[in-house]
Amino acid sequence: MHEETLFRDLRAKLVEVAEIEHAPRIARVEIWLGALSHVTEDHLRSEWSELVKGTPAEGSALTVVVSEEPSDPRARSLVMRSVAVATEGKAA
Repeated sequence: MHEETLFRDLRAKLVEVAEIEHAPRIARVEIWLGALSHVTEDHLRSEWSELVKGTPAEGSALTVVVSEEPSDPRARSLVMRSVAVATEGKAA
């Protein structure tokens, strides 16, 4: 359940970023996974295509950074560290 909420929030944030940047699509996304986030890198990668399907991030490249620090205040979180938007045919 926690994982579904994290994914839903991430999807919404990606759509919001594209809207704010007036970007037709997102080329690359870097996600930081907290040590206690209940999401593994493998699971995020396996769900990525479905998660971003129908959004400006569809077809985007994904980079995942995994924290091994359970005492980090964001340890239960998924954090979008960077997003590279694309203009027509060009990555930013």
